[in-house]
Amino acid sequence: MKNTFSLLVFMLSVLTVVHAQERYRDQVIDSVTVDTYTYAEKDNQVLDLDLYQPAYDGAYDRPVLMYVHGGSFSSGERNEPYIQEFCKRVAEYGYVVASISYRLTRKGTETGFGCDCPAEEKMNTFHAAVEDLQDATYFLIERWEQFAIDPHKIILAGSSAGAETVLNTAFQPPYCYGLDSGPVSYAGVISMAGAIPDTTLIYDDSAVPALLFHGTEDMSVPYATAPSGYCEEGQLGYLILNGSYTIAERLSELGKPYWLYTICGAGHEVHSLPMKAYFDDIMQFCCEFVLKGKKEQMHTVIEDEHSKPDINPNFCATENDESHE
Repeated sequence: MKNTFSLLVFMLSVLTVVHAQERYRDQVIDSVTVDTYTYAEKDNQVLDLDLYQPAYDGAYDRPVLMYVHGGSFSSGERNEPYIQEFCKRVAEYGYVVASISYRLTRKGTETGFGCDCPAEEKMNTFHAAVEDLQDATYFLIERWEQFAIDPHKIILAGSSAGAETVLNTAFQPPYCYGLDSGPVSYAGVISMAGAIPDTTLIYDDSAVPALLFHGTEDMSVPYATAPSGYCEEGQLGYLILNGSYTIAERLSELGKPYWLYTICGAGHEVHSLPMKAYFDDIMQFCCEFVLKGKKEQMHTVIEDEHSKPDINPNFCATENDESHE
């Protein structure tokens, strides 16, 4: 009798744990499959995406997270080890994840994406990357039944150049993909050290929930509003960019949900830091802000006692975990 009672208690505890796990908020899958597909061929380049899916999963209408790597539009790969680890972890929560390649239009150029790269070429670089991401999106949406995904629940995420790509893409107005369900807007965007040239791109019908990670001392992509790479006025590459803080201000004006994550004293390393250090917050954003429609405006400030902010010292005077309904 004692053994039977112990077995019953054990089974009840297991059922309680399983019941407590919430798909898209907790890890619910132990195994992930990875397949590679070619989504486009442009400029003599084959553009592939790696698709991570929960193994043995019978769910339909699954949300998608599309990840775009960084590398100053001249380097980086979609399947670097830390990216593979991140994508697999997200898929274990029940999402379908696509990590894409895109045209590295500054690769092999003398100026790269620096201050000698003309501002017009920088803008053309943004446009090419956005076009590739949209094509990868179209590839997935065309096969939404095959991949058992919900075309209206596509979340964009990116790092550095990839963050600039996803921000410029996510705030586009709804696009018609020929679906019976109507035009498609991206469901949300996660930016790790990203910026956009023009905040008027964000308006009432184009704004989507945003999770914005940024270091206040980022000398590559400005935290607030400053020239790209802090180029000086008069240099060919002088282009004003609006980083996470300014984007959050714009969303606040519009009354749209966002979560700004300010990391005081941090530099451009924030382009990859959140994929491990703040993974739980990423999953919380995807589940609560995107899938459940949470409407809050939040600002979390991480202060490093060893840092001495020089560029944006005033931004670190804000209290932690500020939130506004």
